[in-house]
Amino acid sequence: MAIVKAGMHKWQLSLIALLLVFFLTGCSILQGGKDVEKSGPAVTAEEGAGGEVYAGEKSKAVSFVYTAQKVLTLTFNGMGDDKTMNELLDELDKYHIKATFFLPGNRVAEEPEIAREIVARGHDVENNTLNRADLTQVSYQEAHKKIQRTSQIIEKETGVKPRYVRTRSGAFNDDIRLAAAQCGLEAVISYSLNLQDWHKDSSQVVSGFVRKHVTRGGIIALNTEDNPQVVADIAIIAKAVSEVGYKLIPLSKLVAIGSERKPLETIPGYDAAQINPDFKKAEYDLVYKGNGDKKEISLTFDDWGTDYTVTKILDILEQYSIKSSFFLRANGPEKNPNLARAILEAGHEVANHTYSHPVITTLTPEQLQDEVVKAHQIITEAIQQKPAMLFRPPTGAFDEASAQAVAATGYRTIAMYDVTTYDWDTSKKAEDIVREIIENTENGSVILLHMLDDIHTIEALPAAIEGLKSKGYTFVTMSKLLGMEP
Repeated sequence: MAIVKAGMHKWQLSLIALLLVFFLTGCSILQGGKDVEKSGPAVTAEEGAGGEVYAGEKSKAVSFVYTAQKVLTLTFNGMGDDKTMNELLDELDKYHIKATFFLPGNRVAEEPEIAREIVARGHDVENNTLNRADLTQVSYQEAHKKIQRTSQIIEKETGVKPRYVRTRSGAFNDDIRLAAAQCGLEAVISYSLNLQDWHKDSSQVVSGFVRKHVTRGGIIALNTEDNPQVVADIAIIAKAVSEVGYKLIPLSKLVAIGSERKPLETIPGYDAAQINPDFKKAEYDLVYKGNGDKKEISLTFDDWGTDYTVTKILDILEQYSIKSSFFLRANGPEKNPNLARAILEAGHEVANHTYSHPVITTLTPEQLQDEVVKAHQIITEAIQQKPAMLFRPPTGAFDEASAQAVAATGYRTIAMYDVTTYDWDTSKKAEDIVREIIENTENGSVILLHMLDDIHTIEALPAAIEGLKSKGYTFVTMSKLLGMEP
């Protein structure tokens, strides 16, 4: 080892220290900390590590956290320059946001004081690999080395031991999950909303986009490097999240409140709906309203919407202590199971409105049954229990053959309605929706509304509820109205 002679200039000592950093982290001093190793074709764990592959369980793969709570997390990739990072931290403080920073090991080694300041401000720091290379294109051993070295650097410089890892793009494979597990990391994190390049649009467009795609348990990803808009983005994100009624919390806290989703096959009632080719003699119950003995009515909501729309409806129903029935288009909960679970946890009833909202009279019996059974399974897995066995046909269209095909799957009750206002029409004003509900509701009525975005149902709902309550009506789920609750 070379010995540093007395009397060396300060700049010479600094140069030696810098060279040692790059030597230890395997980076080229000429590339600003970026990976310059040549990436070969994808290599399997067995090929890359000569069979010396971690034999335990893989780290979890997480793109969102399963929770019905009104929270999500804001995460950052990379570590920008000192000016950008300090301005970003100040902006997060301004909006009282605690975030999660996935930091590259080589950048932490270069400027550890930035990483320490992130921790001092109350944010999480996690592993963004050594130099943000594409680890799906390297050997198992190389992936393990880069992940492990980054965790070591972050812990040494900040005192924080990372729990999670994210690659530059969020992409991963089984080798990365195994390597992460071998390094003691709990999960490989991707995202539910990627805003890496969103600054190309106007702030108004971006704000609307975020509000539309914000979800409970969601993971938002932003880049701090080569992103001059990252500081200005915080105000836009904070506003959009606030408008939905949600809160941003660190990833560690989000994971802590999340729950495990049981596999579909372990949920009682997952097979209550099945394909049944023997449908021609199937019996069904067609119901439009309750028997009318009491001043009980049911508010029902069809289709699907964004978190903004559905949460506003749930908040209004909670304000008036009303329990309703929600007929879900299942390709919505397929992408956003947390929102479906939130409907259930709020005490409402969840039922079947097909998978993709087709006019069922245009389908073959086989196609229709596939729509119904697929929807049943997706909804069951989303809410983690069997839904109410009520089926409502999209657009209200059905005939004898379609009703029999549905009934044969296990959904014997075709749940219709006697009050509709066509609120799905964007030209229908809130006051018109309210008037038509009040004028047409009677004992036992089932009122059809929708949870679609950009219609006037949310505006109409409080006035409609107050008008119905003033007439002495009480609100129950459709199952209870029909006497189907146990």
